[in-house]
Amino acid sequence: MTESQDFKDRRLTLGTPNRLKIGLFGANASGGTFFTMVPERWEADWAENVRVAQMADEAGVDFLLPLARWKGYGGHSDPGGFSHETIAWASGLLAKTQRIHVFATVHAPLVNPVFAAKQFVTVDHIGEGRLGINIVVGWNEDEFRMFGVDTPPEARYPYTREWVDCIRRLWASETEFDYDGDFLKLRGLKGRPAPYGGSRPILLNAGMSQIGQSFAIDCCDGLFTTPPKAEFSDAFTQNIAEVKRRAASKGVAYPVYTYAIVICRPTKGEAEDFHQYCLDNADLPAVDKMLATREQAGVELPQDLQERRMSLLKSFGGVRLIGDPDYIAGEFARIAAAGIDGVALILVNQARELPFFLAEVEPRLRRMGLRG
Repeated sequence: MTESQDFKDRRLTLGTPNRLKIGLFGANASGGTFFTMVPERWEADWAENVRVAQMADEAGVDFLLPLARWKGYGGHSDPGGFSHETIAWASGLLAKTQRIHVFATVHAPLVNPVFAAKQFVTVDHIGEGRLGINIVVGWNEDEFRMFGVDTPPEARYPYTREWVDCIRRLWASETEFDYDGDFLKLRGLKGRPAPYGGSRPILLNAGMSQIGQSFAIDCCDGLFTTPPKAEFSDAFTQNIAEVKRRAASKGVAYPVYTYAIVICRPTKGEAEDFHQYCLDNADLPAVDKMLATREQAGVELPQDLQERRMSLLKSFGGVRLIGDPDYIAGEFARIAAAGIDGVALILVNQARELPFFLAEVEPRLRRMGLRG
């Protein structure tokens, strides 16, 4: 079997025939992406991470995707302030599971590519080919200052193109080589072992801008994206189709993933009540810190403070799905029909809420033909 066929069969499909892949997002970080102070919120301790990962693995959930967070957002609950570094986190969970794919989310400008290539391969062997890499260029200037890295924002995608190219050459080359780029000038490079099984980890990117999506198409094997204002419009569906058309020259399927905030309860009213409960206990100082950080990064935000706060609380991290199992399953079918290949679930508490999703929503998705 050739490398490209092996990659297509074993890596790109995450090893499952599921039409719509399902994963969990942000279990490595406290609070996930919910800026709420409710006592039910996710605390992200290691034992709970292992328990959820093994639960998901046994139930056939396809992947785990972490947040790359180095500093929290303060306030009363400090969302993301307690977080596990994602490569070590992936290594530990791959050793504790059997089938599920585990991604590491990596800030390319913060990690030397020679070190990263060796580290990724080591984790890939631990997981016997179940590691994926979610490459991010970074937007949080507070975190970049922690590392003393001053790569200007406009240079981060060009730098990361070289970073990816260098790593892929390290994985593929059996002879020593020099790397001469505009940003990377490295001598005498060589790295063994190669990735597990004669193929390499799937590389994804969450580029939202035109330059980000071009990077994802040119340098990666798939894309994470979210619809503007968390609404699946015709324009967003057309954008997904255009991304896949542009990536068709790769000769293999090009998956597009999204994120979804999911609050699922036996009835619509119960789901809406719990969502309102989370909003009523919002950690507004942390919300304001996050908004200030995003504004500093050049993200356009509403002028009205309350509107700014609510736009983040209601839709940060992806489309918002709140309702009973029939509604949630129906929305997942609509997402799949838009061309999305996988959804990373954002839950208030993975350990508490995943069992109900698996018991009630998963069977509905199977009956729809979206899951195996």
